Amino acid sequence: MPIASVNPVAGIGVASGVDELDRVLGGGLVSGSVTLIGGEPGIGKSTLVLQALGAMAAGGATVLLVAAEESVQQVRLRASRLGVLHDNLLVVAETSLPVVLAHVDEVQPTVVAVDSIQTVLDPELSGAAGSVVQVRECAQRLVRFAKEHNVITLLVGHVTKEGTLAGPRVLEHIVDTVLSFEGDRHHALRLLQVMKHRFGSTQELGLFEMTERGLLGVPDPSALFLTDRRAGASGSVVAPVLEGARPMLVELQSLVAATHSPMPRRSAQGLDSARFALLLAVLERRAELKLNGRDVYASVAGGVRVSEAGADLAIALAVASAHADIPVPPTTVVLGELGLGGEVRQVPHTARRLTEAARLGFTRAIVPQSSPDVPGVHAVRVRDVREALAAVGLLSIDRVEDAVRVDDHRGRERASRPAVVSVGPAS
Repeated sequence: MPIASVNPVAGIGVASGVDELDRVLGGGLVSGSVTLIGGEPGIGKSTLVLQALGAMAAGGATVLLVAAEESVQQVRLRASRLGVLHDNLLVVAETSLPVVLAHVDEVQPTVVAVDSIQTVLDPELSGAAGSVVQVRECAQRLVRFAKEHNVITLLVGHVTKEGTLAGPRVLEHIVDTVLSFEGDRHHALRLLQVMKHRFGSTQELGLFEMTERGLLGVPDPSALFLTDRRAGASGSVVAPVLEGARPMLVELQSLVAATHSPMPRRSAQGLDSARFALLLAVLERRAELKLNGRDVYASVAGGVRVSEAGADLAIALAVASAHADIPVPPTTVVLGELGLGGEVRQVPHTARRLTEAARLGFTRAIVPQSSPDVPGVHAVRVRDVREALAAVGLLSIDRVEDAVRVDDHRGRERASRPAVVSVGPAS
């Protein structure tokens, strides 16, 4: 059929009733779609699914939860705690795929959720539940059923110890949407990220706070991360990072301590350890920061993980602040990628990040040279890490100017040096 005659309304999502989930999905769940939600054990996957089913049942939709891991009594207790006891929310404890499909065919629900796909098995297939054959074939039959009957399907998936989805790789290919539910079980914060989405963007991020009454959306994550911040402490720097399309202000902390160990420790929590080691090398070589014989620790406050390069300069200044025991001004944010030569590079969506900083009362920003102006924030543009250190009082201007003159002199000296060509015997 001509593509212009395709009805686009069929691809519009139905609101799940959980705001942060709808944000990630671009409006809601699409009829006939299959969504896979993965995460570590105990992180809250079943709670998230049950809250979404309860919200849709409260709106009048008929929903069916297939509890393949828990008894109906356990699900009833959780539903009571979450306040989602509705007549339209049906539950069945079953692991046999033919029986599950028979229940779905009988009930004709709007939404069906299977918790989890790794515990469902087809008796006609070989292998135990969770094997590659069982997971692949059961998932394919559920996807085919969802497309034929136009049923919204949610699948809960296990993850391996490396954090990837358990089972065959084809599991991620055959579903329409793959969501990753992450977080530190010692913190209340939970992050919902979309890894694949056939009906919208993969740039959104959902934030939840785990409470006694279930998962609550976090509409203002920056305020949450900075609530208990101690202003004026050395080793603390605030950075505007971008998770998906959502700007957030996070506090990066560092601690530098003397050690007698022949191999000083380098520890990074919430940061990429390899990237952290690279930044320390840049500080030692380009800013002459002596870290030999000292343990260096860095972390992101609040339990969130920062993986983007836009926080490079903030991490470097936090380490330098902790090393000198001089605090960075509390109303200053730091933004920029750090190159191996010590240069500060531009990062995407700088204006959006600085606007979020201005909203929370920050008035000064250490940014790369090409950064735009944002109302309410005084931008201090720097070329390299030495200028950034000087901008927050961690390095004198005289030392920076001397270093620039030395670099210029070395550059002219190299340029004027004649090229030496070594000529050897012909082979």
